[in-house]
Amino acid sequence: MIELSHYLVVSGILFSIGVVGVLRRKNLLMLFFATEIMLNAANIAFAAVSSYYGDLSGQMFAFFIIAVAASEVAVGLGLLIVLYKKQGTLDLDDLAVMKG
Repeated sequence: MIELSHYLVVSGILFSIGVVGVLRRKNLLMLFFATEIMLNAANIAFAAVSSYYGDLSGQMFAFFIIAVAASEVAVGLGLLIVLYKKQGTLDLDDLAVMKG
């Protein structure tokens, strides 16, 4: 039987993968994906703890995080498209160079 600790371990592993992705990625699109993995890990933890205690507040937080993540993706991808059209790349090292 799957217990609360199993969900929290999976959530911790996913969050760790997201943190490593944020720290090591050079591409902005992959940085957004890593952030989404971290948000989904938090959703799993909130929903699991909420279900374990029989309280709906954790699930409400998870729905709020889903709404924030959806708006982040919509705005972020729009900005990435504009940035790619202007610069021709999404590589963070190329974008960090100051051109004056």
